[in-house]
Amino acid sequence: MSLTQQAITAGPFVPAGRRRASARRRDREWTWAVAFALPYAAVFLALVLYPVGYGLWMGSRPALYADLFDSPVYLTAVLNTVIYVGVSVNLKMALAFLLSGFFLHKRRWIRVLLVIFILPWATPALPAFMSIHWMLNGHWGFLNNVLFALFNIEGPVWLIDRWLGMGANIAATIWKQLPFWTVILLAGRMAIPQELFEAAEVDGANGLHRFRHITLPLMANLYAVCTLLSTIWTLGEFNAVNFISGGGPAMSTEVLATIGIRYAFTLANPPLGVAAVLSALPLLIPVVALLIRRLRKSSVQL
Repeated sequence: MSLTQQAITAGPFVPAGRRRASARRRDREWTWAVAFALPYAAVFLALVLYPVGYGLWMGSRPALYADLFDSPVYLTAVLNTVIYVGVSVNLKMALAFLLSGFFLHKRRWIRVLLVIFILPWATPALPAFMSIHWMLNGHWGFLNNVLFALFNIEGPVWLIDRWLGMGANIAATIWKQLPFWTVILLAGRMAIPQELFEAAEVDGANGLHRFRHITLPLMANLYAVCTLLSTIWTLGEFNAVNFISGGGPAMSTEVLATIGIRYAFTLANPPLGVAAVLSALPLLIPVVALLIRRLRKSSVQL
């Protein structure tokens, strides 16, 4: 091999002092990277991994699940959870999609109405749900007083019936979360290039055709992601049920999130409460898997 070929193979000559300086610089960068990452790793370990692992350990005994399935209250809570999540999520997302189209108009009074519409979501959950609870009081609540004043109708005692209580819980969580999802879907609609609608209008497409062939395909993935996220959040919803119906009457409107708290604190049996919450994993895990798949699909499309 010639001297030229040896020089090419060996690469450019770097003085030893420069190599040592470069190595020290890489060591300092690595030290600072570890120093900045270590607090976040410690917080993640202490506040995420440890509580989740400890909870899984607490609810790992098969006897706990045998006790749950022997309880009629738990089976009622499972059915209520399915109804509560299924009805509230689907109705909420459908209304959010329709309202996002309404708020897309650029009239000034619609923008003012949008600001007012967002207020329920900005309101703290606890006083909002407690206000709804007292509004539904059967004897002197605001709703029954309005019914009597306007129509001379004696309203029902809303929260002593299972299905009226479930309806109140569902309506309250829709009212609280609907503005948030409407704004998210509104942002998605606004991101669609207007040139697509203008070109379709030039080609003779009416409003229904533009909605079917442009809006729906471009919004489908965002709608699916929002629906899956809403399902996860609603599955763990505690405040609406606890502060409106209180799980009553006779624990007939309990859901898994509230029954777990009852077992853990009211009955002083934390492992049973954790087991009640963990029993939602067969529904939660597929939803999370679908969500990750949808997000991955979105990143590939981008």
